Amino acid sequence: MFKQDYLYWKMIQGLQAEGGYRILQLSKTNNEIWLETTQKNKPRIIRILRHDLDWGNWMQRDMELTAKRLEQLRKRLFARKLDALNIYITTYPPVDDWKYRLEQPLKAGAKGLTTLHTVLIESEQIETGIQEVSNFVHTDIELNDSLYIDLETIENLKRDVITVANQRISSEKQILQNGKPFFTYILIAIQLIMFAFLEFNGGSTNTENLVKYGAKENFRILNGEWWRFFSPMILHIGFLHLLMNTFALYYLGTEVERLYGKLRFLTIYVFAGFIGSLASFVFNANISAGASGAIFGCFGALLFFGIAYPSIFFRTMGPNVIGIIIINLVLGFMIPGIDNSGHIGGLVGGFLAASVVHLPKRKEYGKRLGGLVVTLVAVGALLYTGYVLQPHSDNPRFIVQTAQEFIESDKVLEAYELLKSAEEKGVDAPEVYFYLSYAEIKLGKTEDAREHLEIVTKRAPAISEAHYNLALVYVQLQEFENAKKAAEQAIEADPDNENYQKLMDEINAIETDPM
Repeated sequence: MFKQDYLYWKMIQGLQAEGGYRILQLSKTNNEIWLETTQKNKPRIIRILRHDLDWGNWMQRDMELTAKRLEQLRKRLFARKLDALNIYITTYPPVDDWKYRLEQPLKAGAKGLTTLHTVLIESEQIETGIQEVSNFVHTDIELNDSLYIDLETIENLKRDVITVANQRISSEKQILQNGKPFFTYILIAIQLIMFAFLEFNGGSTNTENLVKYGAKENFRILNGEWWRFFSPMILHIGFLHLLMNTFALYYLGTEVERLYGKLRFLTIYVFAGFIGSLASFVFNANISAGASGAIFGCFGALLFFGIAYPSIFFRTMGPNVIGIIIINLVLGFMIPGIDNSGHIGGLVGGFLAASVVHLPKRKEYGKRLGGLVVTLVAVGALLYTGYVLQPHSDNPRFIVQTAQEFIESDKVLEAYELLKSAEEKGVDAPEVYFYLSYAEIKLGKTEDAREHLEIVTKRAPAISEAHYNLALVYVQLQEFENAKKAAEQAIEADPDNENYQKLMDEINAIETDPM
């Protein structure tokens, strides 16, 4: 019996030292252990049971239960498939027929993605059993046959195994604790201060106020205000937006700062916020603000940690992190108004920044250089798209936004030329025609404005302003019957607008008294 107990602990020691396995779980009675490795071409999980078997059917039930537990573990680890090795160390083999039970591996799960191989090692076939295990793990496990085995020898071996396991646990704790959060709290304070500042200076939900103090606005960025790639991450639109992002930063930021250290965390956070704003600049024409891109960068940094330390990641935060990312991205696509391009940009930016700064005590300069090259290429491609391709593109949203900026700056002719050029290029969108008609009215091109407004009202009847403007054009052309119909449609689309009703009254008055 001592020999079997010695084999049990010796095999664990060999798998620790030579096989690259770590202890995942050890039973209270110390007779069952689960080990894990991330090395390729080896069973990811090894379960060893030191138990004297009596009957083959008990062994069969135990194998089936082990396979089910492994399938549950595979799902928690988000593993595509899981190969495992189950080892029984017994003094004597079962008294009934049992060998046929081990001829084929067990499959678990609906799709059979978990595979369990089983080896039985008994006192009269130790060498054969050890060789079979070695073939699975690609590691030689040797016994010292000349060693005198007694209880003290086994206890010493057991102590060595547990000492190595504790050292690994201590090492993993150091990986998870590379400093206390500092910049997270500074960033939270800045967010709160800026929110209060906005509230006392025009409101945090006022679009003009947001733009004034640094929200991402494409036209202004194109006109040299590059700092708007960074300033949006400290601005928030309304209290709920601030509350959600502050809580997210508190929980995610502190975790990332502990993993990466203060300066690495700050670098990751700021760069992710920049990439989030840059991606929004390229893919989203709307005004935006918020720390969401930088916060998603924290998710990206955690994903990179998962690549660097997959075992620790999936045993701790991994499943929750992946689940939250998926939920947030799905909600971003489903709920209008969420800047998902900024979220995805921040996620990628955080991952890339983490690949460059890497984790403490991990030099890996070659991989970091590769991450830097990919990062520079990605940033260059986004900047080229945003600054060079986008202004000359046929994107209706960008054209309309640029035209709006021209009109608000009293550059009506520039707006007209931009919109007219878009029309000539074949850009066919009601919004383009609407703003083109507005510019034409301002420039005295009444007939052209009429033509374009008639297109808009047919294609987008919900745009009440188009009906109203068309009514004004008809009045100017002295087509009062058409003007009345257009005014009625404007009122129908927006019955609470006093200007529309006032125009209707004026048209009725003209019809009653044309002089």
